[in-house]
Amino acid sequence: MKPSLIFPALTALLSLAAAMGAETAIEGRVELPKGRPGPVVAKRYEIVSKGGVISTDPPLAVVYLEGPFRKPSPPATRQLTQKNLTFIPALLPVQVGTKVEFPNEDDTYHNIFSFSPAKRFDLGRYRPEERPIPSQIFDKAGPVTLRCDIHEHMRALILVLDTPHFVMTGTDGRFRLAGVPDGRYRLKAWTSSKTTLEKQVEIKSGAASRVDFP
Repeated sequence: MKPSLIFPALTALLSLAAAMGAETAIEGRVELPKGRPGPVVAKRYEIVSKGGVISTDPPLAVVYLEGPFRKPSPPATRQLTQKNLTFIPALLPVQVGTKVEFPNEDDTYHNIFSFSPAKRFDLGRYRPEERPIPSQIFDKAGPVTLRCDIHEHMRALILVLDTPHFVMTGTDGRFRLAGVPDGRYRLKAWTSSKTTLEKQVEIKSGAASRVDFP
């Protein structure tokens, strides 16, 4: 092959290899609502309710892709722990069909319940040594607010999503959603029980798309 043809061909092969090795992803930043004033002790997150709006403090968001995806394999079991009279984590995004266990790591009784339309249940009172660990399967999309019948201040939120593609932001609002399929979809960002931002996105294989909210 002539030298004049070798370099263009080599350049094309290197570009193809780079594209094949690149990860298809969406990255960006969500403008988060302002948190409450004052220091955050030990980076402790909590669910707060003000005027009927449930959000996290410090603020966080859940970013997820909505569209006609293939039926995924059954999601792995997740845990939402009760420790130091609080829920850990305070915000837990899960896929529809996920089984969530509620281990008690406090030396006292807890009684976890929910009145949310997406999932109503009452686990009853139980101590840490009781087995099996109480659990629920979340089979309907929507927010599920958790409370403890014994400790009134305890609150958490399970965000049940009908998609396998979701991620939580950091406290700076930044996110990266990797391994997403090609196509046109709706990208949503949940920031509170009253606010879910939305944008149309087109995803191309081997490329990282940038999407910011708003």
